[in-house]
Amino acid sequence: MEQIIETVHEGETEALGQTVGRLLFPGAIILLDGDLGAGKTVFARGVGRGLDVLAPITSPTFTLLNAHQGRVPFYHFDLYRLEHEEELFELGIEECLDGDGVSLVEWASKFPSYFTWPALTVTIRSRGDTTRQLELYAESKHYVQILQALIMGR
Repeated sequence: MEQIIETVHEGETEALGQTVGRLLFPGAIILLDGDLGAGKTVFARGVGRGLDVLAPITSPTFTLLNAHQGRVPFYHFDLYRLEHEEELFELGIEECLDGDGVSLVEWASKFPSYFTWPALTVTIRSRGDTTRQLELYAESKHYVQILQALIMGR
């Protein structure tokens, strides 16, 4: 199932992320992609808010992983600087993906053969200075239910 949603400013992108965050469950995975500056971290900040994370949510571009505590642990990965799949193992990403928290992985498309877990895939595209198009895609039951809830709420 696919849902395309357009936001016209940063606040709407964050609000959409927050709505998604409220619908997530322990063990959920979001694979997030988009060009530089498309709004990936804005969406991630919203997801964190939806998970009741109170700490500031910033891009983990240089740390690769920011872990936050909300109603469940929130693991925010940024794989932009990684070049080899082996680096994912060194990062310990598998323990997070298999855990009871929520994992959001920016730049997941760099390693398509690695990310085989059921997930909600979100691709953000710039459509001008502030407008963004978010393409949300789900195959497995729990993630399809999230998309259906988004449709019902619009």
